[in-house]
Amino acid sequence: MNTAIQNALAQAVAALQSENILPQDWQNSSVLTRTKDRSHGDFASNIAMVASKVAGMKPRDLAEKILANLPTVADISKAEIAGPGFINFFLNADQRFVVLDTIATQKDQYGRSQVNQAEKIQVEFVSANPTSSLHVGHGRGAAYGMTVANLLEATGATVDREYYVNDAGRQMDILATSTYLRYLELCGQTLVFPKNAYQGDYVKDIAQSIIDADQDKYVRTVADVYAEVPEDVQYAEELNAEGNKVVLSGDKEKHIDGLIANSQKLLGADYAVFHQAALKAILDDIQDDLADFGVTFAKWFSEASLIEKIDEALAVLDQRGFLYEKEGNIWFKSTEFGDEKDRVVKRRNGQTTYFASDIAYHLDKLQRGYTHIVDIWGSDHHGYIARVKAAIDALGYDSSKLTVLLVQFVSLWRGGEMVQMSSRSGQFVTLRELRQEVGNDAARFYYVMRKSEQHIDFDLDLAVSQSKDNAVYYIQYAHARVNSILSKAPEKNISFDQATAREHCELLTLPIEEEILAKLAAYPEIVIRAANAYEPHQIGNYLKDLAALFHGWYAQDGVKFLDESNIELSQARLLLSVNVQQVLRNGLTVLGVRAPEAM
Repeated sequence: MNTAIQNALAQAVAALQSENILPQDWQNSSVLTRTKDRSHGDFASNIAMVASKVAGMKPRDLAEKILANLPTVADISKAEIAGPGFINFFLNADQRFVVLDTIATQKDQYGRSQVNQAEKIQVEFVSANPTSSLHVGHGRGAAYGMTVANLLEATGATVDREYYVNDAGRQMDILATSTYLRYLELCGQTLVFPKNAYQGDYVKDIAQSIIDADQDKYVRTVADVYAEVPEDVQYAEELNAEGNKVVLSGDKEKHIDGLIANSQKLLGADYAVFHQAALKAILDDIQDDLADFGVTFAKWFSEASLIEKIDEALAVLDQRGFLYEKEGNIWFKSTEFGDEKDRVVKRRNGQTTYFASDIAYHLDKLQRGYTHIVDIWGSDHHGYIARVKAAIDALGYDSSKLTVLLVQFVSLWRGGEMVQMSSRSGQFVTLRELRQEVGNDAARFYYVMRKSEQHIDFDLDLAVSQSKDNAVYYIQYAHARVNSILSKAPEKNISFDQATAREHCELLTLPIEEEILAKLAAYPEIVIRAANAYEPHQIGNYLKDLAALFHGWYAQDGVKFLDESNIELSQARLLLSVNVQQVLRNGLTVLGVRAPEAM
């Protein structure tokens, strides 16, 4: 119906253009939406208000001319002007029940479309360094990224989900060296563990696994490991007035870098044993955690595989005149593309930077033929957007193909107080711990119930409560309640058959029943809007509204779902209930949340 009305409006516009009331080159940017107030009809268009300026007349006057040129639209009983110039469309009464036929036919496909079928999209998300377990912040990126991908698929796009594994950078060397130092400790050596090393007990577990396999094969003298290494940072015992630690001497960064260099030199090829053991242990943990969370990827892309691609990307930039040398470093002219400053891509020691890897990775993505690339990053990466887009343009591609979505931080609350997110050792509350406390459903739902760039206060008590204030419980309960009603129908001598019940739909005359029908019909439009805006919360809000309507209908005075004295009305209400259940299930599936049969 949406399409039919839009086509009719397009014909009216063409007629007004032929009369020179509207310019020939006018581009229609108006929207047609479902009305919130049924007294205003079923659909509303703002076309007259959008076009009034170029037409040089008041919106209501232009609306009258549009209506005068509007062709007949089947199943529309009337169209009228409202407010400042909206054009409202009213469906024929029978047309409101067509949605039940559509849902009955399409079932779990209802709400899915092919509007983006020409798109091949890559969604890269989470991509946390494999140096520790995922924390609750990563969990939000995981839930959001997976749901965005689900939405894009629901609109017909071909979607590849990808995780970029940072397995070649300095952080992995810090983890490998941390593992080696714990290995030396477990083998009986005495040392002072660096402040900038990875402190978690999981590092000891990885070290122990190497001992179990190879005993003390890799033990070297601690004095050699620490030889000529700069002093580790030393702090004052008390915090300063701003609450920060005061550095007395030393440098924790240079200290750990010195230990990395010595460990690599002393171990030679055997250094890879610690690097790979740490990488495999953490990556296996991340993969298991995400799989249990219902988050899967088509590809786990290794940064270490980019060596040749980095050379290729830098060669292209050089050929196109966007690299230069200064003080021994190689710089990319990112300021020519709007970045705030130029960026180093290769240091004087010959090592390429993280940014060079990012350039190569995005070149690889573009060469794979995606029509669009979606990167989902933490909000602290905001400054990287301009430089990556600059690199894409400099490589000769169109940076508008890249959309970067930033995910804000998460705060946990319990009993009205904020939960301490990390211990003194820097170990954050993990995603696994959150899932164990509130369950996958609540975590998946509440993680996506705000725009990604908005901060989330995650109420742990609310997430496990069984009340209407807990949105995910309330939605799931509406789904399960339909089964409960159906199971009691035989006790009232009411049989339910969808085809038979469909014949009695004209008995659904209550305002709330008409509102539910309109809400069901709006679902496909919501999916498209949510997908195109990358806003899963639109689906969550829709499901909350639909569940609230259903529960309100069920509790309304005088409403009986199972009435032996009026079996035909009971069948019609059961049919509407079954359709509500189907749409709730479809929406929950998109969000990665279960639709339980009983609660």
